[in-house]
Amino acid sequence: MKGYIHIYTGNGKGKTTAALGLAIRAAGAGLQVFLAQFIKGKQYSELKALSRLSDLITVEQFGLPRFINGKPSVPDFEAARYGLERVKSSMLSGRFDMIIIDEGNVAVTYGLLSKQDLLDLIEMKPEGLELVITGRDALPEIIDKADLVTEMKAVKHYFNKGVNARLGIEK
Repeated sequence: MKGYIHIYTGNGKGKTTAALGLAIRAAGAGLQVFLAQFIKGKQYSELKALSRLSDLITVEQFGLPRFINGKPSVPDFEAARYGLERVKSSMLSGRFDMIIIDEGNVAVTYGLLSKQDLLDLIEMKPEGLELVITGRDALPEIIDKADLVTEMKAVKHYFNKGVNARLGIEK
């Protein structure tokens, strides 16, 4: 089966959620999934659920237990570089049918990964591998390489009324 390149981007909610839904669908079909989360380093509720599918979905986080706002620190860069190497080795291992680079676009925005890093991953993608990259602000060069691009558009969000992230819904 030919694998395609998916991009989930935009300012709206649901980019990671869409990728996780795809991972669950793939696992339901017996496919092996590697979920590489950049920027993120906290234990989110979806990770607890995915742990029940750990024989089919491998999750690794390459961020610190906080979200970067501002200038990344040396440990942020080290975590991202390690994550990039883990994605490359997982991609070439032949073990996985799908690789999700969660917040890959945001990692580029913060300079943790370069545009060329993502383009290189796209170029080295084996024919049968499904590659998914999430995160707002996908660069035009990344979008051009994709086979499927979905932009989540923020129309209305209760966060703007002061509602904090809720357990089981946003975290």
